[in-house]
Amino acid sequence: MTAPDAPADPAASTPAQARAAFRAGLRTPTAGWAAGWTQANLIALPRDFAYDFLLFAQRNPAPCPVLDVTEPGETSASIFAGDLRTDLPAYRIYRDGVPVAEVADATEHWRPDLVAFLIGCSFTFEAALLEAGVPVRHLETGGNVPMYRTDQACRPAGRLSGPLVVSMRPVPAGLVAAAVRVTSRYPSVHGAPVHVGDPAALGIADLAAPDFGDPVELREGEVPVFWACGVTPQAAVMRSRPPFAIGHAPGHMAVTDARDSAYLVP
Repeated sequence: MTAPDAPADPAASTPAQARAAFRAGLRTPTAGWAAGWTQANLIALPRDFAYDFLLFAQRNPAPCPVLDVTEPGETSASIFAGDLRTDLPAYRIYRDGVPVAEVADATEHWRPDLVAFLIGCSFTFEAALLEAGVPVRHLETGGNVPMYRTDQACRPAGRLSGPLVVSMRPVPAGLVAAAVRVTSRYPSVHGAPVHVGDPAALGIADLAAPDFGDPVELREGEVPVFWACGVTPQAAVMRSRPPFAIGHAPGHMAVTDARDSAYLVP
């Protein structure tokens, strides 16, 4: 079956329309889709690891802001009326911490003991950045946001530990304060940047070689700005090696039925 084409204006899609397109086989990064609707990272772990992950998220709220949690085996959530097994563009399957498959449909891999966590995503505040005049390069180019493992360790919890993962957006130097101000009002979707400037301070050797996503151009007069990233749970899975996990393919998010405005604080 041929995968469907993206709609002419993905931003105009409703969450249900976006999920239907992904369920039909459209694979694409979701930045810029369903404007005004919150996107979320997915990590699903066996029930035996659910408490460890909740504690890990509580100790690391910047990269792991929990928006919703399912009961074991459930395939929808209070903010996601679709099917978590089929309605994201792509999934990564982990066994003993190793990514063994990337699939468009996770149904055959889903287990009755899986607890799914929806984690806040920085795509939620990108429209607000644009409204403030801050450019978002990966939206300009139609690519995926670049994401990097850092040398900064998250606080461990139970059997889970791992490095902080960050996303990066180049920002003109004169607009960095605006970017900080805008994103600080979205603490449930990563909030303010964790670092501005020299990537080496985070242990990032080469901005042109992200660990996940696509590289973007850093232009003259721009500063790299880094936000905590919801791929951090998958980095913890790779470091801690639980027997099984399912995550979204980085940048290929769950489009929820929650409004971006629900996560905006005065």
